[in-house]
Amino acid sequence: MPSEIDGLVRVRRALFSTSDPRGLASLARTLARFDVELVATEGTRRHLTQEGIASRPAEELTGVGAWFGGRLKTLHPGLLGGILAPRSPAGEQELEERHLVPIDLVAVNFYPFEQRVRPGSPDHEIAENIDIGGVTLVRAAAKNFESVVVASDPDDYPALEEELKRETGRVSAATRRSLAARAFARTERYDRGIGAIVRGTPDGDGVSFPETLSWARSDLSLRYGENPHQRAAAYVPTDPGLVPLTPPSLEVLQGGGLSYTNLLDLDTALAAVAEFAEPAAAVVKHATPSGVACGPTLREALTRAVETDPVARYGCAIAVNRPLEASDFEPLHGIFVDLLSAPSLTDGARAAAARRAKLKLVRTPVPDIHATGWEAKSAVGRLLLQEVDRRALTVGELRCVTTRTATAEELESLIFAWRVVRHAKSNAIVLASGQRTVGIGSGQPTRVKAVELAVEVAGPQAAGSVLASDAFFPFADGVEVAGRAGIRAILQPGGSLRDPEVIAVADRAGLAMYFTGWRVFRH
Repeated sequence: MPSEIDGLVRVRRALFSTSDPRGLASLARTLARFDVELVATEGTRRHLTQEGIASRPAEELTGVGAWFGGRLKTLHPGLLGGILAPRSPAGEQELEERHLVPIDLVAVNFYPFEQRVRPGSPDHEIAENIDIGGVTLVRAAAKNFESVVVASDPDDYPALEEELKRETGRVSAATRRSLAARAFARTERYDRGIGAIVRGTPDGDGVSFPETLSWARSDLSLRYGENPHQRAAAYVPTDPGLVPLTPPSLEVLQGGGLSYTNLLDLDTALAAVAEFAEPAAAVVKHATPSGVACGPTLREALTRAVETDPVARYGCAIAVNRPLEASDFEPLHGIFVDLLSAPSLTDGARAAAARRAKLKLVRTPVPDIHATGWEAKSAVGRLLLQEVDRRALTVGELRCVTTRTATAEELESLIFAWRVVRHAKSNAIVLASGQRTVGIGSGQPTRVKAVELAVEVAGPQAAGSVLASDAFFPFADGVEVAGRAGIRAILQPGGSLRDPEVIAVADRAGLAMYFTGWRVFRH
């Protein structure tokens, strides 16, 4: 029986049954150093043999091989009894009476259901990728964590190896408990994922909202929440049914830990630059754009974006949709940028960033604007899940409702402004000239206030610009402000009871006005 000294358990026999071989050979060699008997199921044993590591076949403890094509091989008292038996005189006696041996460490991971099965997979494919025996072994070992060590993920191995070396083949009570908790969390995520796929029924146009959700703590630590006195944590979804929601890789290359608000700003900035195939840059403050621009080069796009609002850009987050080079930092000279994100960076860009001591530098891919996606928010104690707004606007669906029509250049600017306003907080107004913003008003309780703010930010550049509104004008006052500022064309959803009044004001001001027929609120 394994001996316990100050909560340490000596490992004398280990069972391996893995689908993921990462780190397995290293763990096995570490255990072998302390004369641990290694027991392995057939496939795992082949891998160990290839690595030059001897192991005992699991069938010697069960007396049976793989039944029903491998569906039944580890569900046997010969293994489960050795894992679950109490480490007590009575338990030891019963093990001897039943001719069983104790198992002190279980390293098992499951069939990769999450990687192999997706919503809509054939039933036989779903069934063959559901692990039963592995989950049972892990739960049994986790249940008996007072005496048994369980490693349910290859990521558990390195720290476990270090402790085995430090404690000469023994494992502490704290580690056993921690690994058991991770094992139970792993089996929960695994079962939730299976349930989501088996249960999943498309809602509407083939979009499936899972009945249950499973989230795991992200390895990205947050310094604090919206304010320094609020704690915060980041989580990532683990359900196969939520693959579109799975975040892209995010690597912090420089600077302190990110905060809750950093991630909100980054999310908005990435979504904004993803709208454009051309080199683009988005400047964001308080999770809403303060400047967005395209250009023939990324440097030009950055120059135009930061020029939109010289006041709001202080302490901003910026995302770009092209690899960042050293020369791209020139438009940022003298500007305090809190966070800068790019899909990749040259060595020169890394060196330029290093000269900005307070800059948080992030490398993450730009979202695919054509891919289906989900976004989640919380409200009144509930998690809200919706599709990301990917609907594209085409010139052909615009309906001119005024006497004056827009020029080709104005139409192009209107489309650009619409693609930006969908990422600003409602009520939102974007003024644009060419492929750059000149003024943005967002997050206002009334639409006229949003127009006034955008015009104020634009200053003299408002004259000759175009305007996009994320929703209809409930009154004509916002259009009156736009006309006085010299704005030439307006794009809005339409649909207000006062549309005739709004259109009449636009006609008197000599404005071109187009309706989209649909809104782009963002709260």
